[in-house]
Amino acid sequence: MVENAEHTEPHPDGLRGSLRADCERCFGLCCVAHAFAASADFAIDKDEGQACPNLRPDFHCGIHRDLRQRGFPGCAVYDCFGAGQKVAQVTFGGRDWRRHPQTAGRMFQVFTIMRQLHELLWYLTEALALRQAQPLHGELAAALDETEGLTRLGPDAIAALDAAAHGRAIDALLLRASELARSGARRRALDRGGADLVGADLRRTPLRGANLRGALLVGADLRGADLGLADLMGADLRAADLRGADLRRTIFLLQPQLEAARGDLDTRLPPARSRPAHWLRAARR
Repeated sequence: MVENAEHTEPHPDGLRGSLRADCERCFGLCCVAHAFAASADFAIDKDEGQACPNLRPDFHCGIHRDLRQRGFPGCAVYDCFGAGQKVAQVTFGGRDWRRHPQTAGRMFQVFTIMRQLHELLWYLTEALALRQAQPLHGELAAALDETEGLTRLGPDAIAALDAAAHGRAIDALLLRASELARSGARRRALDRGGADLVGADLRRTPLRGANLRGALLVGADLRGADLGLADLMGADLRAADLRGADLRRTIFLLQPQLEAARGDLDTRLPPARSRPAHWLRAARR
């Protein structure tokens, strides 16, 4: 039955808390390490390793409360999954790149890899919470322990990691977990993994149990859609209309995907996800 695919409590206990960004314990790494180009997501061009002009000396963003209004929605939806504070406080022992400029290049390199590892940890904890993926829980737990161990290596060892290869191996395991979880769908599920669905009207498309991994859903109309058991890993939901949609049992849905989409008070969310503030502001207008 579909209901059996509800999430159980994440495993191991306490790990999820370390996968939440704590900007107070970071050194503004996301504001420096990443490059971005002027676009609908970013108001300016910025090179990799160049500090954003909005980054203050105390490592806080000077326009944090107005990112969307000032042309930086890409920053508003960004999540490092706790990689920033791990790199700042554990890998580099609290030494910041401004007072210790010799660490800057390596720190930014390590941060980009650490973020990939932390995102994998998040997905693995989600997979371990899927009841129907229980036959894979041993493999998932082993992969989680291995990945968590990699995050505790020294800076040079992390920089030398083949994070892409590790990610591909984990993704294959996560896909198996997704297939087990989605097997609870009553009909043959839609497979639109990686599909170009930009601006598509999907209100009448049966999406329960669908494979939408990596699908381009930019501006798609998903109003009132039942996305129970749908796998949304890596799906691009920028400006997708989720008003009234049921997301309670979606698989691998990230908070940043919600932040990039449109929704309302009738959008039903999965456990441990919060309703984006800009949804609430739009509802009050």
